[in-house]
Amino acid sequence: MGAMFGKCFARLRREKLGVSLRQFCRDHNFDPGNISKLERGKLPPPQSRQKLEQYASALGLTEGSDEWYEFFDTAFAERGELPEDLASDEALVGQLPVLFRTLRGDAVAREELEELLNKLRRA
Repeated sequence: MGAMFGKCFARLRREKLGVSLRQFCRDHNFDPGNISKLERGKLPPPQSRQKLEQYASALGLTEGSDEWYEFFDTAFAERGELPEDLASDEALVGQLPVLFRTLRGDAVAREELEELLNKLRRA
């Protein structure tokens, strides 16, 4: 199991709130054992959007902010999923094979990469 989401969670808790894990859990009525496991990558990111929103709110994240997207995107990425807003964009999803080939180091035509970048900028 990865720990990207857990590291993101712990960093945001420390940087945004400046509180210990136990204090955070006391303040928001979370189980410290579960949050500890989550932060250490021993538990996967929650499947429930409602639970992710509850955590994001407790961390003081503003919906639509860069930190909000980082938090949610990291959860989706660690679960091997596309964020809902991007998964519903058929044109963007159709370009993902170009991204995957690029990430694998395969040669991809410059035009394909430029088309993908343009779609990502518009998303």
